[in-house]
Amino acid sequence: MGRTQVAQGDTPILYTPEERARRDSTRWTVVQGVLAPVQFLVFLVSLGLVLRYLATGLGYEVATLSILIKTGFLYLIMVTGAIWEKVVFGQYLLAPAFFWEDVVSFAVIALHTLYLVVLFAGILPAQGQMMVALAAYVLYVINAAQFLLKLRQARLQSAVPA
Repeated sequence: MGRTQVAQGDTPILYTPEERARRDSTRWTVVQGVLAPVQFLVFLVSLGLVLRYLATGLGYEVATLSILIKTGFLYLIMVTGAIWEKVVFGQYLLAPAFFWEDVVSFAVIALHTLYLVVLFAGILPAQGQMMVALAAYVLYVINAAQFLLKLRQARLQSAVPA
């Protein structure tokens, strides 16, 4: 059964039966399932702190710390996600089933890394730093939506008999 088989309409199957079995049996699925909502919670808190700083000029240090924590979670979920992809699909990133999610993830990481460079090199003033963080956060929300849609697709396909 190849990936060209369609599950519903013109939607290619997300997992072959072998990939689904590997996905369901690896601890990395649980790791991703725990890290993703924790990272989202950290994002929400950080977004609030960044917006507070931009609106009031107060709380730069706590907003900065929150962005650093969010960035750490992002790196952690990317590394563990690459391991998950290797276990399930046999390659560390850019597996066909998650190609575009990974591409956007690279852009999210690039923007978060740019924030770190801007922060530690002092390239931009505080407000500029926060604007870089906000740009990273907008792309993160797009990427999170991609993964939620993929999760929905997987659930719908698992409900359809093989």
